[in-house]
Amino acid sequence: MPRAAMGDWGWEYDPDARHVIGETPNLAFVAQVEERADELVRAAAALFLNGTAYQGRSPGLREEVLPSGMFQYLTVVRQQRLYIVQVTPWPF
Repeated sequence: MPRAAMGDWGWEYDPDARHVIGETPNLAFVAQVEERADELVRAAAALFLNGTAYQGRSPGLREEVLPSGMFQYLTVVRQQRLYIVQVTPWPF
């Protein structure tokens, strides 16, 4: 399910949350990932004011490191979407 954060911008798991998150028991980490995704979407909306008309290259695959793990995401400006493609919690 897409998560809207600002205007038409939003984020979602690609292909879906079950595939990306898996069976991680660390729900606090998943909450950190989703909170950071909200922040990244707000930043993208401010940087790319008219995303659907954007003619440049999208930023590509990026990585965020959090205290409890990391995640990879892809920003597609013309779709005004941030796709979380991999989530990796650190071992307990």
